[in-house]
Amino acid sequence: MQVYRQHCKIAEEYHEVKKEIALLEERKKELITRLEQVEKESMDAAQLAKEYAELTEENRTLKLAQTQCVEQLEKLRIQYQKRQGSS
Repeated sequence: MQVYRQHCKIAEEYHEVKKEIALLEERKKELITRLEQVEKESMDAAQLAKEYAELTEENRTLKLAQTQCVEQLEKLRIQYQKRQGSS
């Protein structure tokens, strides 16, 4: 009879451990999903930072080109006005 009780107790513990394992497996899946999401967001943030840096550099280059064009236009206006004044 004592062997039967021990068997029942061990069977009960076994089912409890199986239940715990199932819960831990589910938690593991949830954590893996969260980790993948965080990694994706991190990669997205890194990509956005890289894109921002590229666009900032392009903006700086375009502003410089605009300044040069404005200066060249002003020189051409002065030359044109001198020619008009000579005529």
